[in-house]
Amino acid sequence: MGLINVLGMDPSLRNWGLAAGQYDTSNGMLIINKLGLTNPVLPTGKQVRQNSKDIEAARQLSLGAQEFLPGVQAVFVEVPVGSQSSRAMASYGVCVGVLGALRAQGIPFFEVTPNEVKLAAVGKKTASKREMIQWAYDMHPTANWPFYTKNGQTVISEAKAEHMADAIASIHAGITGNEFQQMLSVMRAA
Repeated sequence: MGLINVLGMDPSLRNWGLAAGQYDTSNGMLIINKLGLTNPVLPTGKQVRQNSKDIEAARQLSLGAQEFLPGVQAVFVEVPVGSQSSRAMASYGVCVGVLGALRAQGIPFFEVTPNEVKLAAVGKKTASKREMIQWAYDMHPTANWPFYTKNGQTVISEAKAEHMADAIASIHAGITGNEFQQMLSVMRAA
């Protein structure tokens, strides 16, 4: 069967992490060749309603994901869960709405939980952001990670990389899942 173009997503209203690559079905290797992060730039001022800002954020998040979709055969998403506060629920609603619109395009879309993502990466549900970043970087050091210079040293930007690391881990979690494995079985049989 060969290579399958895959995309991992870590949805968030302010930092939507993306990781694109190829999964080799013959040897189970995953190569990540493009990382991205969509940070909506929203209008400011007291005259701009919050719902207008949320719609603009959804538009920008959708466009950011669309950039990564051409040629993708399978999408893996760490689906957000609900929250206690009304603002966090609004964020959840925007993310789920964008995901629903993306799914409507007919691309196979595999959902993974935050726990599945952490277990696939670090092997424990309590993995820290730093552990997730280190794991992802160690697994895929040639990807276009965000770096900056601090005190003369080049360091990874944890604020950006954490979302990219989760996007990578969502692929790792999804490719071992039953739904994806069933899809591969159907593809092999065809």
